[in-house]
Amino acid sequence: MSPFLLTRTMPEDTTGADLRADVLNGLTRTPKVLPPKWFYDARGSELFEEITRLPEYYPTRAEREILAARAGEIAAATGARTLVELGSGSSEKTRFLLDALPRLHTYVPVDVSESALTGAAEALLAERPGLDVHALIADFTRGLALPGTPGPRLVAFLGGTVGNLLPAERALFLRSVRDLLEPGDALLLGTDLVKDEEVLVRAYDDAAGVTARFNKNVLSVIARELGADVDPADFDHVAVWDREHEWIEMRLRARSALTVKIRELDLVVPFAAGEEMRTEVSAKFRQEGVRTELAAAGLELSHWWTDGEGRFALSLSTAS
Repeated sequence: MSPFLLTRTMPEDTTGADLRADVLNGLTRTPKVLPPKWFYDARGSELFEEITRLPEYYPTRAEREILAARAGEIAAATGARTLVELGSGSSEKTRFLLDALPRLHTYVPVDVSESALTGAAEALLAERPGLDVHALIADFTRGLALPGTPGPRLVAFLGGTVGNLLPAERALFLRSVRDLLEPGDALLLGTDLVKDEEVLVRAYDDAAGVTARFNKNVLSVIARELGADVDPADFDHVAVWDREHEWIEMRLRARSALTVKIRELDLVVPFAAGEEMRTEVSAKFRQEGVRTELAAAGLELSHWWTDGEGRFALSLSTAS
């Protein structure tokens, strides 16, 4: 069997320190905010997988449709021998690319979760014993150093996750990706597209309430990890479309006036009745906007593929 290497590029205690910093900074400002990465403990990851199967939540199906139809074109355009996937998770959709790249030598999944990386690698190596896998435990939003692997390299950032970054954060992220690319390398980027407001809101506020449980899970994470005396039942899930910024905002709204004590931070956080805390931004894109943001980072958009209904897009770009 080909080798499986696992490299940690972030300190063991980074996650706990980051959570404390994000909660302290986010809950002492106005309006209150929490970054969406704290949804994804084991329970949150299970809930998100459930969300991707909901009838209202189209992005996963739409992106999978594009990958199934266009993986061969992506392979032909890139000739990649190394596939780097940012935020790889279970690497489920990646299999379309792995199957389509005839010269692929190495797969480099990047994620903050060691268990997700190990589980995905074991499954992939069982299916593809000739593949080298070099997994990185890393936060790719803080800069990334890639291992020495054969080129050309294809860096994939799927799922529309780039939309969770605010515009300034996206600019820094795209520039950091550009800095990773050598001549002949490429970036494959998944972006959810602007569409009817009702379709968008339903995707983030499903009838079964799964997204509501997913949103509230961040409170359970804070309670468990930081000793917060917070009850998710005291908050309502809210999803709204911001027309000006063309993004969905997920929020948690306090049902009544309450106080949250966070033992590990020695912090007391008051909420007024009806006060909302933002937990996620999910930007939606147009082709020219994606082209402009890529160009500002030093990347040139060369290919653009959408699903049959024009809901989601994959773009391929190279260093300009």
